[in-house]
Amino acid sequence: MNRTRTNDRFARTRTGGAEPGRSGKRFGSSVPGRSGGPTRSGGHSRRPSAVSGEFALPRTITPALPAAAGFADLDMPAGLLAALGSEGVTVPFPIQAATLPNSLAGRDVLGRGRTGSGKTLAFGLALLARTASRRAEARQPLGLVLVPTRELAQQVTDALTPYARSVRLRLATVVGGMPIGRQAHALRGGAEIVVATPGRLKDLIDRGDCLLDQVSVTVLDEADQMADMGFMPQVTALLDQVSPGGQRMLFSATLDRNVDLLVRRYLTDPVVHSVDPSAGAVTTMEHHVLHVHGADKHAATTEIAARDGRVLMFLDTKHAVDRLTEHLLNSGVRAAALHGGKSQPQRTRTLKQFKDGHVSVLVATNVAARGIHVDSLDLVVNVDPPTDHKDYLHRGGRTARAGESGSVVTLVTPNQRRAMTRLMATAGIVPQTTQVRAGAEALHRITGAQAPSGIPVVITAPVAERPKRRATRGRRRPASATRRAPARQSVSDAAA
Repeated sequence: MNRTRTNDRFARTRTGGAEPGRSGKRFGSSVPGRSGGPTRSGGHSRRPSAVSGEFALPRTITPALPAAAGFADLDMPAGLLAALGSEGVTVPFPIQAATLPNSLAGRDVLGRGRTGSGKTLAFGLALLARTASRRAEARQPLGLVLVPTRELAQQVTDALTPYARSVRLRLATVVGGMPIGRQAHALRGGAEIVVATPGRLKDLIDRGDCLLDQVSVTVLDEADQMADMGFMPQVTALLDQVSPGGQRMLFSATLDRNVDLLVRRYLTDPVVHSVDPSAGAVTTMEHHVLHVHGADKHAATTEIAARDGRVLMFLDTKHAVDRLTEHLLNSGVRAAALHGGKSQPQRTRTLKQFKDGHVSVLVATNVAARGIHVDSLDLVVNVDPPTDHKDYLHRGGRTARAGESGSVVTLVTPNQRRAMTRLMATAGIVPQTTQVRAGAEALHRITGAQAPSGIPVVITAPVAERPKRRATRGRRRPASATRRAPARQSVSDAAA
């Protein structure tokens, strides 16, 4: 089994960064969701089915090349093949085996696969291989990856960096929430591949810091989310600027009517590959709907958070996330909050603390629903049930990745049951439904819930060990350099 952290990636949905400041009782939210789902009170609003929400996939005119049995069978530079071996990536995932022979040959590709299926390397290896022999001029990248969120941009960059180094390609990450001057400097210095969110890339183009006319390979990653977030006009404007006749690849976990325009307008005779139906459940993932009474939900959530092992908890709003995080810390649970109201350095630092185990509970809005990859995360809890089946699937996709197992648990109060039943039907999932109470054996059996210590904790940033300085003879370090050192350290801390 090919298990590597580089095979997929992080993100947020359209609620990240713009969550309303409304919330329900305690730390939960009782307001309707912002994604067009049914209301929780009337019960009569209609929802489109998973089938009606999808578009008819285009028919491939030119037959696709057969799937590759291994990476060694692919026409890639020796440096890339060596890097794959060094990273422990030995056997291609199905989506990689199916699409790479065609994308390496220059074909347009439309690929769909569930989260964790290996889409990042499926497009990334082709992009790097086809750009490897070229050198970018200042402000004129040769390859472009468009993504909807900062987190996903960073994860794509992290995943592709070791492979880009192997073929001496320079990557630049262009996202909002970070200094635009530094990103402009990277583009002026020459970067063959740019990984960007649409808004910030447009800003740099408007400033004259980037031109797309030399881009010959363009990738759209999670195009449906870009459409959901209202980025479609910016995306089409950017695609109109890339080199005409270039290669285009569109990869996503879901393909619905929102991306039909992009497929019809920008992909030419694409090779179409679908690993899973967009609403299909992962076979290594268990789905549980836990019926709880509203008065008991607070205690049940706290006990789940106090389990041994990490857990990712989703709520609807920023304020609900902050309240739950504060409550958990006061209860003795090492928790941290992640939402659109946090600065990008804060979000990056929080994710790092969760990944390395410094905190055991990540409490988040839908900003964490896509793209975030955490090794061995076996439990996702919807404290507030999502109101859109795609949000449910992407939240749950943070667990059971790359063949590992995991569980998705949704806490449902009596007035939410009807809406949740419709959502599960739309998602094509038959969950295990259990009535639970705080302290009950069933809650412990399903989630590992246990009573918290009750001793308040404070999460502080881990102290990085400084390398020991060897005693040397000769000139002392200039005072000006000594004064500049703390500034360099603070920049490093912000990026960590």
